[in-house]
Amino acid sequence: MNMMNSSVLVLNRSFVPIHVTSLRRAFSLVYRGAARVVNPQYETFDFEAWVREAGQSGQEVVGTPRGEVPMPCVILLRSFNRIPRRHLRYSRHNVFERDRYTCQYCGNEAPRAQLNLDHVVPRSLGGRTCWENVVCSCIECNRRKGGRTPEQARLRLLRQPTRPRWSPWANLSGHNVRYKEWGPFLSVIDSGRRAPSVEA
Repeated sequence: MNMMNSSVLVLNRSFVPIHVTSLRRAFSLVYRGAARVVNPQYETFDFEAWVREAGQSGQEVVGTPRGEVPMPCVILLRSFNRIPRRHLRYSRHNVFERDRYTCQYCGNEAPRAQLNLDHVVPRSLGGRTCWENVVCSCIECNRRKGGRTPEQARLRLLRQPTRPRWSPWANLSGHNVRYKEWGPFLSVIDSGRRAPSVEA
């Protein structure tokens, strides 16, 4: 993999994680003064100061025309303090994530291969395919319910399905790479479960 495509965590001015970008883009932002590099001690560095860190940080370095520069793992945007708005898209994956891979009828947690999506009000009865009418269900409960409503099948929902509220960390969900340097910034919000995918 090209080192310049390595992942870098992006924080807003309040040190809230909002994005993951490439090393190439991170270098560009820091070089232009739009961002500063952050270390795990919450110290920040402009480009010149970060270059002087070469050989002292113990991090991997990137060769540049100016010499070796340490690879930043976290950057802080200097003027952006908002949390970007995202539209949480409806998808099979996101329904499983919302319901935590747990059948919403019997409460059993199962691997994705053993789960289905169920229309609470069946499509044959006019039910829509949307956040508020689709839940995660195990194969057995899905078979038992069939084309009936939960009441007709004598099943009870654990909770009513709703559109999940987007969190500022949702767009980190597609990034399975987690560097140890990200720890101080993600530890507050890392529940051990990925957040749903989002669209800008």
